[in-house]
Amino acid sequence: MDLAYIPSPSSGAIHIGPLPLRGYALCIIIGVFVAVWYGNKRWIARGGKAGTVADIAVWAVPFGLVGGRLYHVVTDYQLYFSEGKNWVDAFKIWEGGLGIWGAISLGAVGAWIGCRRRGIPLPAYADALAPGIAFAQAIGRWGNWFNQELYGKPTDLPWALKISEGTNREAGLYHPTFLYESLWCIGVAVLVIWADRRFKLGHGRAFALYVAGYCAGRGWIEYMRVDQAHEVLGLRLNVWTAIVVFVLAVAYIVISSRLRPGREEVVEPDRKEAGASDEPVPSDEPAASDEATPEEPSESPTPTEAPK
Repeated sequence: MDLAYIPSPSSGAIHIGPLPLRGYALCIIIGVFVAVWYGNKRWIARGGKAGTVADIAVWAVPFGLVGGRLYHVVTDYQLYFSEGKNWVDAFKIWEGGLGIWGAISLGAVGAWIGCRRRGIPLPAYADALAPGIAFAQAIGRWGNWFNQELYGKPTDLPWALKISEGTNREAGLYHPTFLYESLWCIGVAVLVIWADRRFKLGHGRAFALYVAGYCAGRGWIEYMRVDQAHEVLGLRLNVWTAIVVFVLAVAYIVISSRLRPGREEVVEPDRKEAGASDEPVPSDEPAASDEATPEEPSESPTPTEAPK
């Protein structure tokens, strides 16, 4: 008899009156809110304006959701396009299935568009948002708990996750890899916050540190999972992705610190300065004319008789 384990919810939905709210979607929404809220605080501390992070997130979040879903569907196409599967399920994002690699990649494209519209350097924006993204991932992973998915190998540890019988899963006790990754992401967020304060990271290096830290954890956590996945040379595809991205992130930190040391002094230039042009600036004072203004006649001294 198992005396200790983490129970799984009996349903993936939370009912608010007659309305069902998917636990997976709720975790994603809360994660996005936390990322934007904390990113805004860091942006203001760096000299940016309040509300800028949210304005750019309007571009980044939809792109990220599409990218995350595309990565999942492409890398696990057999779940939707093999014999006996319904391809319409590929659009059911509420049932789970967001690849972080695609979410960050395409989300960065959306952020780039938003930053370009505001005249803001993307690396500075990414640095401000980095720990918030890690916190968002930590919250989002609990969506896998609601769906009873992405667990690890069987275990009898006190913190084992109890999985019930269901489609493509067997009842039993398994490693709670969702919990491992959630805790790891919190640790990565704390690491980035500390390193940013200690070393004044700039020009995208705080974001690169977040990427490297996440990949280091994702590699061993991914190795523990038992869900179906494509393998290359005996390793799961996501393990290889984590290795490659980790190397690229570390290389960026090293090269960037040599080429552009220090931190940006200005992250959000004033709109007037950023959009300065040759057009005259309206003024309340009348503009000077090129034509000479006739001077009013002045009184000339009264001529006097010359001394004889």
